[in-house]
Amino acid sequence: MRNRRYMMQSAVVGFPRIGKLRELKFASEKYFRGEITKTELQDTAKSLRHGHWKHQKECGIHYISSNDFSFYDCMLDTAVLLNVIPNCYQRLNLNELDTYFAMARGYQGKAGDVPALAMKKWFNTNYHYIVPELENDTRIKLAGNKPFEEYLEAKNVGIETKPVIIGAFTFLKLVKYPEGKTALDYIEDIVNAYGRILEKFHDLNTEWIQFDEPALVTDLSEDDWMLFETLYQKILPQKKGRKLLLQTYFGDIRDCYQRVTSMNFDGIGLDFVEGKQTMELVKKYGFPNNKILFAGLINGKNIWKCNFTSLLSTLDEIKTYAKQLVLSTSCSLLHVPYTLENETTLKPEISQYFSFALEKLQELQELSILTECDDYQSEKEYVKNQQLFSQNRLYQDYEVKTKTANLSEDDFIRKPQRKERAKIQKETFALPLLPTTTIGSFPQTQEVKKNRARYRNGAISKTSYDQQIFSFIKDCIEKQEQLGIDVLVHGEYERNDMVEFFGENLSGYVFTEKAWVQAYGTRCVKPPIIFGDVKRTRPITVDYSSYAQSLTTKPVKGMLTGPVTILNWSFPREDISLKEIAYQIGIAIRDEVLDLEKAGIRIIQIDEAALKEKLPIRKSDWYREYLDWAIPAFRLCHSGVKAETQIHTHMCYSEFHDIIKDIDNLDADVISFEASRSKLTILDALLEHHFETEVGPGVYDIHSPRIPSVDEMATALKQMLTKLEKDKLWVNPDCGLKTRGISETDAALQNLVEAAKRVRDQLTISL
Repeated sequence: MRNRRYMMQSAVVGFPRIGKLRELKFASEKYFRGEITKTELQDTAKSLRHGHWKHQKECGIHYISSNDFSFYDCMLDTAVLLNVIPNCYQRLNLNELDTYFAMARGYQGKAGDVPALAMKKWFNTNYHYIVPELENDTRIKLAGNKPFEEYLEAKNVGIETKPVIIGAFTFLKLVKYPEGKTALDYIEDIVNAYGRILEKFHDLNTEWIQFDEPALVTDLSEDDWMLFETLYQKILPQKKGRKLLLQTYFGDIRDCYQRVTSMNFDGIGLDFVEGKQTMELVKKYGFPNNKILFAGLINGKNIWKCNFTSLLSTLDEIKTYAKQLVLSTSCSLLHVPYTLENETTLKPEISQYFSFALEKLQELQELSILTECDDYQSEKEYVKNQQLFSQNRLYQDYEVKTKTANLSEDDFIRKPQRKERAKIQKETFALPLLPTTTIGSFPQTQEVKKNRARYRNGAISKTSYDQQIFSFIKDCIEKQEQLGIDVLVHGEYERNDMVEFFGENLSGYVFTEKAWVQAYGTRCVKPPIIFGDVKRTRPITVDYSSYAQSLTTKPVKGMLTGPVTILNWSFPREDISLKEIAYQIGIAIRDEVLDLEKAGIRIIQIDEAALKEKLPIRKSDWYREYLDWAIPAFRLCHSGVKAETQIHTHMCYSEFHDIIKDIDNLDADVISFEASRSKLTILDALLEHHFETEVGPGVYDIHSPRIPSVDEMATALKQMLTKLEKDKLWVNPDCGLKTRGISETDAALQNLVEAAKRVRDQLTISL
């Protein structure tokens, strides 16, 4: 490539933390188990950070991030940095790292017994953050050294970085307040804390500091803007010669563009991928000549290579309005896998379309050089890219396209209505008050994982593999009957992941070996990739569910993942609408539902764990761009079943208050929510909106290793009964038990059953 000496400056908002092969996950879990020391864990973290910086430097990235590394979550890091540590964790008197993990995971041991902090989804991503919690006596102040230590760590290996910190506005928007207090009560303290941060970076002679303010892309009220303005009018004068980058992502800042660009920031990061109005705002209002525009044009949330023609054209257009320009990722790259280097089974004709984190660094490098070439269209990198985009890559299936196009209104309506179905189902199942169940998965032991690995490696046949699965299922059914659970599950031993498993059994998907993405903490997922049209070619779960049902007279739930979750937890193709993809998947799941029903499965759970995770950030887009097809896609799955077949669904960490009516409109018969970690705040929404669906708010948090007592769960059930009708309440954990150990699962479920029995008996006596 000519003119290699000249290139546009480039930046990366943030980089994945987990390592090429999930090194951080495994080291952290070893630390939790006491198998390695704190020093050994920190050595692993240091090695990963050095690798991150080295990769970026080798690709010519000018603005390299530091402090984007985290042992668990950057919001939690910021809380600790700002002394936002609730008293219950301080009273444990653990070391700093163990206190940090106690906030993230809960703690149950010699030092005490405390649950974890709440967890919520990070804007419109599949990542979840720990919610900081303020108390009446909390004093926000600079109380840590992590950003400064990691900056110096990079400096010592010859790399100048821009430290990344969650901005004061976003922090105050996402934090949980004590009753009677608001953000206004903490302005002075947080301004002083961020002033101290800037002061310390001044002392270190740091050139650039990045404040992440994604909350600016949400619907802002005038009060929100006044809060932001008040904060930064006080923070900005404390720069002391440091350059401050205001970084936004996941959307556009239409509510405050002119105001933000008039403030004394040295750089502003704007998202040109998900920011629908970003280009329009820049064209309409211009961009200040004295600031640098960090143009987020490389998609940080999807894995497809970018089209150089389109992107270079956009860059040329931006250049007419912004005199100082840096090419950047649209958001942190933590939302995509680390690298394609570990993918040995992907066909080259498929992998050539993909770009993971390391490959996106290469794209940044190539584009940065192409922008400065007089005739970039003749450069081999450009020619190669255009050849890729000019060829037909998709797996077309005209049968699927026809079925999707011919869907009618009747395909989305179940008959009879839910109230009538409820009466029929009460008679059919004759379950006790407060029926107990679980969400689906049981612990995936080393034996389970070994069986799957042997089958994948070709060491055993499918018949031998299934025989072992049936053995696991038999043990699981026996265990649940011993515990006294009312509605059973088969344990899901056949599936590695609730989405990947179904993707492997549907056409139109391709799969990776090691393309892991962090969901939260040490939980990593390997999203499948939707490459073509999707359809079911054979039954997927029927044999496993049928076998489980044959072992007991109690109902066993058929366990499926819903179309919206399968879509949202996959990397989707970008050439057709999300609506069309969702309907294709919905038809496939409908076929499986009807086959389960034919096989005698009377309760079928269609999980929509991620229903809200792709809800547009702007409320004006909720329906026309998402809910208007997401809700029907679920209804499509179950519209054809009999009245006596009971349809369940499940939803994970999110705030559902704003769409609770839409959730009711899924027309399921029973829905379970992850609710315990948010302290059952969803109950008020259910009551306020007269929620018709029977409901099971989780009575304990399965993402923590602690075992809740009978009293704790009975108290939670009594709280639920103050807001919910007793004949509409189910008792269950808040999510699947896949990641938990056997002993803790048995103990927790025994307590759950006993708590339900205790409260049930009390209700019977009162009658």
